[in-house]
Amino acid sequence: MNNLVISIDAMGGDNSPRVVIEGLALAAKKNPDTKFLLFGDEAKVLPILNEYPALKKVCSVHHAPEMVHNEDKPTAVIRNRNTSMYMAIDAVRRGEASAVVSAGNTGALMAISKMVLKTIQKIHRPAIVSIMPHRFGRYVMLDLGANTECSSINLAEFAMMGDILAKHALGIERPRVALLNIGAEEMKGKEEIRQAAHMIKNSRMNIDFIGYIEPHEIPEGRADVIVADGFTGNIALKSIEGTAKLVVRILKDNIKKSFLAKLGIPFLLGVMLRVKKTMDPRLYNGAMFVGLNGLSVKSHGGTDALGFSVAVSNAAKLVRQNFVATIREEVEKVDLDELSQEVIYEVY
Repeated sequence: MNNLVISIDAMGGDNSPRVVIEGLALAAKKNPDTKFLLFGDEAKVLPILNEYPALKKVCSVHHAPEMVHNEDKPTAVIRNRNTSMYMAIDAVRRGEASAVVSAGNTGALMAISKMVLKTIQKIHRPAIVSIMPHRFGRYVMLDLGANTECSSINLAEFAMMGDILAKHALGIERPRVALLNIGAEEMKGKEEIRQAAHMIKNSRMNIDFIGYIEPHEIPEGRADVIVADGFTGNIALKSIEGTAKLVVRILKDNIKKSFLAKLGIPFLLGVMLRVKKTMDPRLYNGAMFVGLNGLSVKSHGGTDALGFSVAVSNAAKLVRQNFVATIREEVEKVDLDELSQEVIYEVY
C-alpha cells in the first residue's frame, strides 16, 4: 500500500509529545511507505519535531487546542471535538488516515473511537485485544476490558476477530482458538461460555476451535487465540503481567544475595538477554480496538519511544493487510443472531 497514512494523538501519554515523536522517528525508519498526521499543541509539537528532519518530511501537524488528560472521565470528553484525541480519531472517519494511535486515556479512546468510527455492521460489540508472549511464541487475547459482561454472541464474535488478528499480526495460517474457562470439561463455566462454544462449533466461521483453556495453560502455548469477557480477560492479563514481574524480581533479589550466582552471570548473559527480550513489554505494546469501522490502537501511556514505535508499526502492518475489511467480509458469512436462537434449545 503506497502512502499509508496513520493519525497520531501527539498529546496522549505520560511523556508526550516527546516520546510520541521519538517513537514516530523509529517507526518511520521501519515503515518508509507511511506518513503521519500529528494532532496536538503546535507550540509543543513543532520544536521537538524540528529535531527530526527526516520525520518532519513525512508528517503534517494539525493544531489541537485541548487534550484528554489521564484523569478525565470518558463522559466528560467524548463530545469535545477540540481535543487531540478526538481530532486524530475523526481523521480516520473522514478517510484522511487508515488508523489512529494514541497513548492517552484508555476509556476515552475507547468511547470516542466507538462513537466516531461506529461498530462494523453485524458486530454487536467491539473488543480490546493485545498480543502476548507464551513459551513457544505469541498469542492474542480478547476482550481485555471493553465489555465486562458478554453474551454468547459477543464471545463468538471475539473468537472470529481474534482468529483474523492472529492470522494477520502473527502470521499463523490456522490459529488455535480457545475460550478461557474454569475447567476443560464441556459443562464447566457460565452459561454464556457454553453457548458460545456451541455457536463456534456450529457456525460457518471455519475456526480451529480447540475448546476451553484454563488460565495456567496460557503461558504453555496451548492456544493462539484466548477469548474471554472483558472482566475475566482483564484480570487474567494483569495476573500474568504481575506474575512475570514477580519472577524477575525474585531472580534479581536472589542473584544479589548469592556470590556464586554473581560469578555465573557471564556464563548466563546470553540466555538472560534472550529472556529479557522475550518478556520486554515494549515489544508487545499496542492494544487494538477491533470490530470498528477503522483501526484504533492504544499504546501504553508510560511506554518509551521504542514501545510507541511498536504500536505504530503494528497499526501499519494491519492496515497493509486490510484487517478491518477482512473482518467485514467474514462477518457477512455467518448469521450469529439466527444461530443463537438455536443454541438456546440445543446447548443443554
